[in-house]
Amino acid sequence: MNYTLGIDCGGTFIKAALFDELGNLHSLHRENVSVISETAGYAERDMQQLWAICAEVVRLTIEKSQIKPSAIKGVGISAQGKGAFLLDKQNKPLGRAILSSDQRSLEIVKQWQSEGIPQKLYSITRQTLWTGHPVSILKWVQQNEPERYAQIGSVLMSHDYLRFCLTGELHCEESNISESNLYNMATGKYDQTLADLLGMPDILDKLPPVIEPNKIAGYVTENAAKLTGLAVGTPVVGGLFDVVSTARCAGLEDETKLNAVLGTWSVVSGITDYIDQTQELPFVYGRYAEAGKFIVHEASPTSAGNLEWFVKQWSNLSYQEINEGIATLPPAGSSVLFVPFLYGSNAGLGMQASFYGMQSYHTQMHLLQAIYEGVLFSLMTHLNRMFIRFPKTNVLRVTGGPVKSEVWMQMLADLTGMRLEIPQVEETGCLGAALMAMQGVGLDISQVQALNAEMQVFEPNKANYEAYQAKYQRYQKLTEALKAMI
Repeated sequence: MNYTLGIDCGGTFIKAALFDELGNLHSLHRENVSVISETAGYAERDMQQLWAICAEVVRLTIEKSQIKPSAIKGVGISAQGKGAFLLDKQNKPLGRAILSSDQRSLEIVKQWQSEGIPQKLYSITRQTLWTGHPVSILKWVQQNEPERYAQIGSVLMSHDYLRFCLTGELHCEESNISESNLYNMATGKYDQTLADLLGMPDILDKLPPVIEPNKIAGYVTENAAKLTGLAVGTPVVGGLFDVVSTARCAGLEDETKLNAVLGTWSVVSGITDYIDQTQELPFVYGRYAEAGKFIVHEASPTSAGNLEWFVKQWSNLSYQEINEGIATLPPAGSSVLFVPFLYGSNAGLGMQASFYGMQSYHTQMHLLQAIYEGVLFSLMTHLNRMFIRFPKTNVLRVTGGPVKSEVWMQMLADLTGMRLEIPQVEETGCLGAALMAMQGVGLDISQVQALNAEMQVFEPNKANYEAYQAKYQRYQKLTEALKAMI
């Protein structure tokens, strides 16, 4: 039996999992990876620490499996997108990595918006502009740390950096770098016009060659082998942006299905084989894991991280107790609204989280119910936009931690009025990365069982639809009113 290793580097954890040729999971290990936030709005990561944790996670995954390293035929990495992992001209980490959740470039983005820069970029990049984009972060470094900017040797994202640590080879993976605002979506290449528009004409020299997700980018070095337990010479493929990885595992075969991811971020994705030039809204496109296809997605950091924060700060309840308690409350029956903008907003730059509508008789469970609802109301902002681009949608496939909550999933089905399908793939990041490794080394992925498994289904309760829609309208009015507070 041959095996492949999938690594998933997310906002909170780094995981590694070993899969056989049928996609069966044989071993999994995860470790928390800290986000450093010593200044308001900053979100950084120690790059050397990240690699050390990654190597340890891989080593322990292999040890748990008792599989010989020589049986592992390939490695793939899935990781959160955007941000900037900078190396100097000697290929050493140039300070801390700056993550996509970092907001230090907020004023730069506002300035670009006032100058109409996003509109000038969009026809070439098919991207919007926000604080977590590599170009926003690079511009901040250029303006505020010019000595550091001058020392940049390579601009990478997180899985590019980890792949470099494994192989010693520098590449930018296509599904991620295609959403950098330095990549021409039509030509599939970096574009000097973009660098010039952003006032960084020399930055393309710092971008390594583009590598496709399932192409071999390099081989495990002797030093990396000692740290990870992998065999020297094991192929490592380009890997995937984690949003693409999840969509791949959700099996989006056509434009009748969308994938909603609920995690730290709320993400809605669809797959298409063309860029629709007729749309007035600036939909975000990226290269997909299959040749000739694009992923279209909407996203914001307005999801389950809000619940995790509340539970950590204010509640001693288990998630099971929370679900049981919410199930006893009338659907959409409380006046309490929660705006889930603790880590960012999809309603306006600089907007923050809040509860509204509390009265003395409300309990902690009412607040928790409002968090569940608020996360989904925020998700509806993205869904409603995506329905414009994908008007034939009739099924919503949902992935992420909240799918373990039946009450939360039923709430989503009732709010949208749509059939929900839950893929039976727990570690979509790891499996998606492993699928790319399988393809890279010539293994057949058509027999991967998890991709063909029957899905859990939630049908909407029509009796609750109007109540949720009415409360969603109140949520929209509240967010509009809060914009005046910025």
